[in-house]
Amino acid sequence: MAKAPVLTPQADDFPRWYQDLITKAELADNGPVRGTMVIRPYGYGLWERMQAEMDARIKETGTQNAYFPLLIPESYLTREADHVEGFAPELAVVTHGGGKELEEPAVVRPTSEMIINASFAKWVQSYRDLPLLINQWANVVRWELRPRLFLRTSEFLWQEGHTAHATYEEARDFASHIHRQVYEDFMRNVLAMDVVPGRKTVRERFAGAINTLTLEGMMGDGKALQMATSHELGQNFAKAFNTRYLSKDGRQELVWQTSWGSTTRMIGALVMMHGDDSGLRVPPRLAQIQAVVLAIKGDEAVLAKVRELGDRLKAAGVRVHVDDRTDIPFGRRAVDWELKGVPVRIEVGPRDLENGTAMLARRIPGGKEPVSLDALVSLLPEVLEEDQALLLRQSRERRTSRTAEVSTFDEAVEAATSGGWARVPWAALGEEGEAKLADHAVTVRCLVAEDGSVPEADDAPGNVAVVARAY
Repeated sequence: MAKAPVLTPQADDFPRWYQDLITKAELADNGPVRGTMVIRPYGYGLWERMQAEMDARIKETGTQNAYFPLLIPESYLTREADHVEGFAPELAVVTHGGGKELEEPAVVRPTSEMIINASFAKWVQSYRDLPLLINQWANVVRWELRPRLFLRTSEFLWQEGHTAHATYEEARDFASHIHRQVYEDFMRNVLAMDVVPGRKTVRERFAGAINTLTLEGMMGDGKALQMATSHELGQNFAKAFNTRYLSKDGRQELVWQTSWGSTTRMIGALVMMHGDDSGLRVPPRLAQIQAVVLAIKGDEAVLAKVRELGDRLKAAGVRVHVDDRTDIPFGRRAVDWELKGVPVRIEVGPRDLENGTAMLARRIPGGKEPVSLDALVSLLPEVLEEDQALLLRQSRERRTSRTAEVSTFDEAVEAATSGGWARVPWAALGEEGEAKLADHAVTVRCLVAEDGSVPEADDAPGNVAVVARAY
């Protein structure tokens, strides 16, 4: 009888495969309140690596980290009409505290434009206070009716940046810089994801923004996932909170603002873009464990060698874990590390020691080969970079092979409902066609210029709509 697979095959049931992998790779569990999640240590380790990489890039822009309250007075949220309308269905509202009804209900933050603008209005007095560049790492709550771990949960973790500038041009350029030099750079060069940078349509942009820039990734089943967004807020929130500064000319002027964010949704993207029927495949630059050294048997010489290898690899800058749990069967441990997507396994047993070799198993391309123990440490960094590049190349090849160039609404729907994306001239689709896409559970993910760059306007000549089904 054939052995049952560890995971439901992707081709049989992609959503079930995703859920199986999240559980068996020990990334997360469902929380006790519907729509919440418990992020397990291995999953949280991925988030910590994402945080570290993102935080460094954010700080390179001159942005500083701060923290703002979880609870927001309900009256704050009503100050910007589009904003409150956009978030109203998702709000969680606190009405009682300390055994008493609150004089004013408090909203659990769905995003922090309002509470942060209340501070900005106090902090900004003069042009000398600008630009004001603030980021926070926090949790937010958006009540989710159809939860799915990492992709849509009622509470999730994120970073949210908020900035105030003296001019429209400065704010526009900063939002673009975050979009490309922080988010896109991180996703391509660390997550190995071939994302598409673009501009959201009016229908899809952030509530209260005048422009939203997005990065869209194609998952293994051909659906799109919005990875991160950067918003130009114009002066909408400045007007709501009267956030003004004294200009060099001695005039009181409203500031121009941006906000931008990325979330633990990126862990879900990591699973769906790079995972296979054997489990995760974690990009080496992201992996909290780049290499695991496994003792096949509890032989003293073997145990000594795997610990020595671990020390040598660590000294060479490799993030390494030594698995010397020989009371657990080797096969079970190997499958577990494969599920978790550790890029490289180095397997050592008594016969390997006799031959002066170790078995090198590469998770990303697959396959095993014996490698000289003496050459292993110098070889590994090259192997890890090769595998990082392979993941990005595979991501790009999937997107390009499954994206159709079409010219009509019907062709766009056909491509998007057949497990792929479509690129259709925006002039041939327009807002009327975009509204009709909803009948087929399809959306315009973003607008791009003909050459793939980000257009400067919604109606720029030659704009192309990227159309897909999405998570």
